[in-house]
Amino acid sequence: MNPAANTPTAAPNADALSAASLSSALPAPIAAPIATLDAAAERIETPCGAGSMVWRAWGAGRPVVLLHGGYGSWQHWVRNIPALAARRRVYAADMPGLGDSADAPEPVVPETIAAILARGLDAIGLAPAETDLVGFSFGALIGSHLAAQRAGHRSLTIVGAGAIGAARQAITLERTDLDLSPAELAAAHRRNLNRLMIADPARIDALAVAIQTDNVARARVKSRRFAASASILEALRRAEIGRLHVVWGEHDAIAAGNFPERERLLRAIRPDLTFDLLPDAGHWAAYEQPEAFDALLERLIG
Repeated sequence: MNPAANTPTAAPNADALSAASLSSALPAPIAAPIATLDAAAERIETPCGAGSMVWRAWGAGRPVVLLHGGYGSWQHWVRNIPALAARRRVYAADMPGLGDSADAPEPVVPETIAAILARGLDAIGLAPAETDLVGFSFGALIGSHLAAQRAGHRSLTIVGAGAIGAARQAITLERTDLDLSPAELAAAHRRNLNRLMIADPARIDALAVAIQTDNVARARVKSRRFAASASILEALRRAEIGRLHVVWGEHDAIAAGNFPERERLLRAIRPDLTFDLLPDAGHWAAYEQPEAFDALLERLIG
């Protein structure tokens, strides 16, 4: 065994492809939140298949790990990292096959991806008993499997979770892999954001469109195939975690109108969970209502 293969390495931020691509494509005032956070981050790499998984870290204090949604990257948390980093040590992942990270080895399933994260957290040196996990959408699925494989985390917060075996609203998204002009591509992403991610179209700003455009273009893991499963329930039955917190935006396009069934399924496994609906927010609640989300997360995990 090569010891260096299991040792995290810090890489220069000049290699941050996502921030560079957004910064070059957008006017400076729009790109500033991404560029500023990326420049301030410690960039850490841990083994992932034939390459590396990329983590970004900010702040000091008890660690919290942020796991982004499907077709996403660490940028899903751009509006939440500053508040969290003011009181916590924040680690935001680019999960395998997404963002700046290398592809996961086959089979590309939640268990494989979670195992790479578990080894990464071990390499970084985060003690589970001191670490809070927060997963959004696909990140909720991976976070649940991570908790099942790496026992003893202080808490797991799942936000906008799919894969719990509940009825789902059918949502058709426009294809963005066609020969579209930049304006047509941005318009398609804006419509998709409104159909799935952000309830109020007035809150779909240029930064949200840019993040979606960049993330989708680089996504190699097709995560929607897991969404109709009950994989989170299967993982939570095996997980040993201190607390389980469950959050949805009250206008989540997938779950709205069926929250009682979701709560029932989850409470059957963890009767002591907390269950919150974030007012006036859709699926990407942390972006659409960042101040309210940050306040809720502080109440839940400190």
